Amino acid sequence: MAKKRKKTLEETVIEIQQGDLILRDELIKSYKPFIAKTVSSVCKRYISESDDEFSIGLIAFNEAIQKFQPEKGNSLLSFADVLVKRRVIDYIRLQAKGKNQVIGFGSELQDGDHPTNSIEDELSIEEFRKKTDGELRKEEIIQFQEVLKDFGLSFQDLVEQSPKHADARRNAMEIANILVENHELKFILLEKRKLPIKQLEELVSVSRKTIERNRKYIIAVSLILIGDYIYLKDYIKGVLES
Repeated sequence: MAKKRKKTLEETVIEIQQGDLILRDELIKSYKPFIAKTVSSVCKRYISESDDEFSIGLIAFNEAIQKFQPEKGNSLLSFADVLVKRRVIDYIRLQAKGKNQVIGFGSELQDGDHPTNSIEDELSIEEFRKKTDGELRKEEIIQFQEVLKDFGLSFQDLVEQSPKHADARRNAMEIANILVENHELKFILLEKRKLPIKQLEELVSVSRKTIERNRKYIIAVSLILIGDYIYLKDYIKGVLES
């Protein structure tokens, strides 16, 4: 008798999204160490289940389960890792901002108290934001590199194959937009791991040769638009608006 195949994590999540709440609770419980480790990496200290930050991470992990879409190319854990970190960072910023407001406005100093420099506080929050944004951006790029590998691409390919002129880059990005908005073309890209050049040729004003020349760049941009890449999408937006 053949062994029953073990469900993948992503298949388990699909069942949870279909309403299996008991399975959801079991999954969250089994991944508490992952949540604690992820939250600790943001807070730069040991995090236990009694910490408020852990509760934020727990809620974010549940959010990741609810929002996860396997067709976007990411694994659940890579998606949850980013989402948990974002939510914890948002929480820390909010706490820091609230503390500054309480101390900086309407507070009377008692003997022995030291005045808080609100400008320095704001700068420290901004420094924290830049540092954590930089870390998340780096992790997002690492995750995107893994997705590119499935398509036989690398960042080096993108550097070498990126259109040299701004107009050409914008045209390639507009082609990518057309692709991701078309369910059939997006399916071909994700399932067959190739650019549907023939179908695109019928929908865009550029030649087949131009599409083929920018194939790697169009694939990469399409994957960014399909996936959960906040920082890379900002880059694309900047190129389109420049």
